[in-house]
Amino acid sequence: MSSRTTATGPTGATGAATAEVELVIGGMTCASCAARVEKKLNRMDGVEATVNYATEKAKVAYRGADVSVRDLIATVEATGYTAKEPEPPAPAAPDEAPEEGGDGDDPELLALRQRLLTALALSVPVIAMAMIPPLQFTYWQWLSLTLAAPVVVYAGWPFHRAAWTNLRHGAATMDTLISVGTSAAFLWSLWALFFGTAGMPGMSHPFELTVSRGDGAGNIYLEAAAGVTAFILAGRYFEARSKRKAGAALRALLELGAKEVTVLREGREQRIPTADLRVGDRFLVRPGEKIATDGTVVEGSSAVDASMLTGESVPVEVAVGDPVTGATLNAGGRLVVEATRIGADTQLARMAKLVEDAQNGKAAAQRLADRISAVFVPVVILLALGTLGVWLALGAGLTAAFTAAVAVLIIACPCALGLATPTALMVGTGRGAQLGILIKGPEVLENTRKADTIVLDKTGTVTTGRMTLLGVRAADGVTEAEVLRLAGALEHASEHPIAQAVAAGAAEQVGELPAPEDFVNVAGLGVQGVVEGHAVLVGREKLLEEWAIGLPAPLARAKQEAEAQGRTAIAVAWDGEARAVLEVADAVKDTSAEAIRRLRELGLTPVLLTGDNRTVAEAVAREVGIDAEHVIAEVMPEDKVEVVKRLQAEGRTVAMVGDGVNDAAALAQADLGLAMGTGTDAAIEAGDLTLVRGDLRAAVDAIRLSRRTLGTIKGNLFWAFAYNIAALPLAVAGLLNPMIAGAAMAFSSVFVVGNSLRLRGFREAR
Repeated sequence: MSSRTTATGPTGATGAATAEVELVIGGMTCASCAARVEKKLNRMDGVEATVNYATEKAKVAYRGADVSVRDLIATVEATGYTAKEPEPPAPAAPDEAPEEGGDGDDPELLALRQRLLTALALSVPVIAMAMIPPLQFTYWQWLSLTLAAPVVVYAGWPFHRAAWTNLRHGAATMDTLISVGTSAAFLWSLWALFFGTAGMPGMSHPFELTVSRGDGAGNIYLEAAAGVTAFILAGRYFEARSKRKAGAALRALLELGAKEVTVLREGREQRIPTADLRVGDRFLVRPGEKIATDGTVVEGSSAVDASMLTGESVPVEVAVGDPVTGATLNAGGRLVVEATRIGADTQLARMAKLVEDAQNGKAAAQRLADRISAVFVPVVILLALGTLGVWLALGAGLTAAFTAAVAVLIIACPCALGLATPTALMVGTGRGAQLGILIKGPEVLENTRKADTIVLDKTGTVTTGRMTLLGVRAADGVTEAEVLRLAGALEHASEHPIAQAVAAGAAEQVGELPAPEDFVNVAGLGVQGVVEGHAVLVGREKLLEEWAIGLPAPLARAKQEAEAQGRTAIAVAWDGEARAVLEVADAVKDTSAEAIRRLRELGLTPVLLTGDNRTVAEAVAREVGIDAEHVIAEVMPEDKVEVVKRLQAEGRTVAMVGDGVNDAAALAQADLGLAMGTGTDAAIEAGDLTLVRGDLRAAVDAIRLSRRTLGTIKGNLFWAFAYNIAALPLAVAGLLNPMIAGAAMAFSSVFVVGNSLRLRGFREAR
């Protein structure tokens, strides 16, 4: 058995390394099962486990020196369930993929559907005969028994098997309630038919919502036993289908990648499966093909469509030396790429892992539901026995007492309670993945609701993070095109970021630039050289002064105005005269102002945090609509975390958006960290939410989606709790027929699932 455990570092007093493993748990049928497995695992020394009923997985952290994966599996099996490590995902080819929402080749889902169809086909006539007196022909009760027996025994077998397994381990789960309730109704009917008067020719009884008191010898509850089994199976089946739908986003991520790749080996092209690629391999990407894995372009140039990963519709231009991401589409020319990351290290795989980790976690609300489920079942069984005893003590008769007790068992089954959080969380995180919003853990959801302040890193978050030519102030008699052609040609020969910004802006506006001659880089001042016969200077004002060239008054004012706006002013001169001033700055993203307005609408106070000087910071803040008093500038990278701590000390709940290595500590310190997916791995790892798109509006959508998911969880929990609280007294009072109780219980689970699936309709705010 191959282990997928990974050491995460020293922990505990012994310093033993902690490893993590994910186990697939089989045999769980309800939230109480998950709670039992989790409890048993957590009793092991050095083990911390979280078991999720919806995903049927356990995420376990353990000390490798004390515990092995085999020990963990043995503990789960001793509890009455199965456990194994998950197999590596092997996405089906597009023509083999099952239809969305279909059962595909899932054997458990197929078996469940078969039992459900059997239960429905046989229980409908049983229920009809019990509910409609004209259908109660002579000996109708014996036909009911013939039809109901396969429903209770065959269709309901998973409930009975699970109840027996749990009983052998001294536990009771929701399956115990279902098995005891339906078996009691069926066995009572057998007794009444064979030993009572219910089997006599011409026997009939009306269908009533309330119980009638009598000796029970002439009453059968086959419709309750068969109907409850069918209703609960229907609920289980739709729950299972919802889990497939909720996980569709994760499967879609895994299936985005290319299946085959043309690799270059020994000068020859060779077609191989993408899984066989190795780091350092060079592979060919033709126009229209997907890039097989993360890598660096070593030959060619093209436009790459990354919309399936980032949501951005504009293709990105790439050339030799540029990084490219696996699963993106080559929309232009022929590329040769050298693989730098493969398998689980690729961006696509990391995205999928983030989604899966989020779905395997638990929110605080779910932990509360699990604790309640663990004690709920034995309490309900005692309540049913108490109901039986009280009714008998009051002289109501065995029939009325028994019927009320069975109704208590059935109505109390808290499957909806166990599904309230996992289904909403799975659908919410899955929808987020489709929109480029990766929720790292469910505990994040609570913090999105509480956050009242959002700290925004300037560079790369509010701004583009790269220098851009924003303006040209030319002297009288000089055209902008002439300035850009000469200055751009000279700056193109320099590697300085500001020079590259000027060259890029010039090339964009005037086209191909001429080649300079006698180029000289003057350290700290600028560049000089000859372009098309002109002696050109580009750089600081001091560079011009060294050549005895001064700025005329209009250009001097332009320089002062640019610097007042936080921009870098670059002087341009040729043939002994100052000709222009260029303005360069880190440009604000087009969508930042709109995003900040929407953050305010969500009740968040935006704070701009940057290491730049205050003039630059306040200029950016004015442009995007942040108040000057909420600008924190000239902060050293290591001091950003202190700023977050100070805001928290003031009683604020702080969210932070950042993208750089220097933001990682602050993202981790913040109550809610939102990392730009276009940023560094360190920032992404430290954040609670990852925004795949480099658009600040994604932060708005992330907070909206998180809050809506949390609202759905709370709504689900409310209805699940309210349902049990309201229905139990009715069952105890004998006001609910067991079949109606079973239908209502199953409906509550379907309601929770349906309410959660509404999150699939979440839309970006555009």
